[in-house]
Amino acid sequence: MGVRKRISADQKKQERKSVAFAKLTNIPSSPRKMRLVADMIRGKEVFRALGMLKFSNKEAAARLEKLLRSAVANWEEKNEKKAESGELYVSTIFVNPAPMLKRLRTAPQGRGYRIRKRANHVTVIVDTINNNNNNEA
Repeated sequence: MGVRKRISADQKKQERKSVAFAKLTNIPSSPRKMRLVADMIRGKEVFRALGMLKFSNKEAAARLEKLLRSAVANWEEKNEKKAESGELYVSTIFVNPAPMLKRLRTAPQGRGYRIRKRANHVTVIVDTINNNNNNEA
């Protein structure tokens, strides 16, 4: 590897050090329901988002809370220090549809109604707040 590529690779590695992510795949709920909860915490500070999820009465909130805790744990493992209040925020969260299970339900007069059992994939990326301020300046 040349010097220029090595410098570029080291720079990218340093930028990724402050970022950690977690993925949850094949959640058996519709992406629309999960997006309602994901929109609540997008851009929020991590511990504030965890509080919002803990007291939300949506079923998807419990799964998202566990996923966010996992992303924070990944960040702590990567940086070898504990996350402090006000240090991390949810920089990116997105919900993608997963493959749909298609079933048939019996219907009157010999027909069949299609049932679509939807699922989704969620990705959460947490980043340090002071890293975000450095990039804007």
